[in-house]
Amino acid sequence: MIQAISVKKTFQIGTQEISVLRGVDFSVEEGEFVAIMGPSGSGKSTLLQLLGGLDTPTSGAIRLDGTAISEQTEKERTIFRRRHVGFIFQNYQLLPTMTVEENVAFPLHADGKKGRGIQEKVNSLLDAVGLREMGKRYPNLLSGGQQQRVSIARSLANDPKILLADEPTGNLDRERAADILELLSSFHKTQKQTIIMVTHDIFAAGYADRIVLFKDGKIEAEVKREDSDYAQFVASFLA
Repeated sequence: MIQAISVKKTFQIGTQEISVLRGVDFSVEEGEFVAIMGPSGSGKSTLLQLLGGLDTPTSGAIRLDGTAISEQTEKERTIFRRRHVGFIFQNYQLLPTMTVEENVAFPLHADGKKGRGIQEKVNSLLDAVGLREMGKRYPNLLSGGQQQRVSIARSLANDPKILLADEPTGNLDRERAADILELLSSFHKTQKQTIIMVTHDIFAAGYADRIVLFKDGKIEAEVKREDSDYAQFVASFLA
């Protein structure tokens, strides 16, 4: 389980203090797929960064399976997220001078892994995302959807406890977005992968088990797929 406990986050801009998160309590169970929605500036991406150990809260705590990530040193957080957290970004963030295979293998090398097992792992992941035949290509030769598939494979290289996706379909058309969402959903269903996804798109959020709505740095509302008001909640975004 990952938890945000009474989390606040403020930023200092000149003489002004900006409150981005205002006492957030949030938890995700192992194997759950949660979508976080909300207007720009509501704090959803900031929360994702805190959950992944990319930043620390001003107050409150972030815990993953009992480990207080927010209390770790920067070096400890770097090691922790490299081993336990996978990231997927809107702009893919692939290394342009590396091939597809090298991009997927990068987290394994960064964690000190060596040997034949790396190539076997890379092949398995590229098979899973349907890009095994493109392993020797460079990112600039791939479509946006293909680049995001590589990004997903890379994010899963170290078998993370949690996968954090920040607008993973934001740069894709609806057809390619659906392909990526189906892929994430398949990892969630077949491997019980825990996923937290930030999105502006209710279509994307509809793939999740639970939708959490952020507003002004707080959780405004949330709904689970099995709740009786789920359809009404979704329809309110489409109106």
